[in-house]
Amino acid sequence: MVTRDAIAMIYGPYWEVPTGRRDGSVSIGSETFGNLPPPFANITLLKQNFAAKGLSVKDLVVLSGGHTIGTSHCSSFTNRLYNFTGKGITDPSLDPNYAVKLKKKCKPTDTKTLVEMDPGSVRTFDEDYYTLVAKRRGLFQSDAALLDDAETKAYVKFQSATHGKTFVADFANSMVKLGKIGVLTGRAGQIRKQCAFVN
Repeated sequence: MVTRDAIAMIYGPYWEVPTGRRDGSVSIGSETFGNLPPPFANITLLKQNFAAKGLSVKDLVVLSGGHTIGTSHCSSFTNRLYNFTGKGITDPSLDPNYAVKLKKKCKPTDTKTLVEMDPGSVRTFDEDYYTLVAKRRGLFQSDAALLDDAETKAYVKFQSATHGKTFVADFANSMVKLGKIGVLTGRAGQIRKQCAFVN
């Protein structure tokens, strides 16, 4: 619900979030590593990761569009800038002019600087992300990977060319599907008396 409300506040889509579910009693930060695709994922890993959660290739490219808002630490992508193959080269799939701009912001060992994922549009939920990816200016390797698959590439090109004709509706639909992953049933989890606190 927080994700939906935050996106709606910046004029993004609004969707009905199914409620009345059981909550877990612990949160373990390290569990995200096995459940979220890393920023250096290639298209094969991305498709496997999403399929394992019951999400389609379309969901993959649609939900990647969430990178239209927010920032990232340099450490999530500096490998693309300075040591892509382990031999000190820049990722050849990255637009060279964009790579120069990123290198000015991020030095090889920088772990603190934040960079916009969708430069110039970081606080607006729009299709600009797809325009950037189509121009080989996706920040993460996982963004660039969307051009390595016929289905994801076609979606990127379509949203870029049509100014996000179906992106808002597609994103809302994929977020509902995402919210249905791993729902607790039976005796698992708990029905909280106060949403923000474990009973």
